[in-house]
Amino acid sequence: MHSDPIADLLTRIRNGAQARLTSVDVPHSKIKVEIVKILEAEGYVTSHEISTESKFPTIKVHLRYDSKRKPLITHISRVSKPGLRVYKPVTELKPRRSGLSTQIVSTSAGLMTDREARRRRMGGEVLCEVY
Repeated sequence: MHSDPIADLLTRIRNGAQARLTSVDVPHSKIKVEIVKILEAEGYVTSHEISTESKFPTIKVHLRYDSKRKPLITHISRVSKPGLRVYKPVTELKPRRSGLSTQIVSTSAGLMTDREARRRRMGGEVLCEVY
C-alpha cells in the first residue's frame, strides 16, 4: 500500500527513462490516467494503454526519446506532497524555466497544465513539475 500513488507514478516514469526502457507499467487509477494523458499531450510520452488482463488493471506508459536515445523527460518531481500541500492562485502560477517547464495543476475544473490554468484564470494544487 502506497501513501502517495502520484509520487509512485512519477518515480516509475523517472526510473524507466533513466534506464532507457521503452515502457513502464503503473497500477491504474483515474488521476494517474489523467496525468499520463497530459504528459502525452505535452509530448513527454509517446502513448499509453490501459491493460485489464490481470486482476488489477495497469497503465502501460510508452516513454519518448530523442534521436540520440536521450529521454525527453530530464526532470519530473512531485511538488505538492501529502505532508505539505502546495496551492497557488492564478497570480502565482508563473512560467518556470523560461516556459520550458510544465506544471500539472489540479483545479476545480479538473487536471490541466499551468498554461491552461493561466489561460482559464484558475488556481489550484500544483501536483508535479516536468521538463
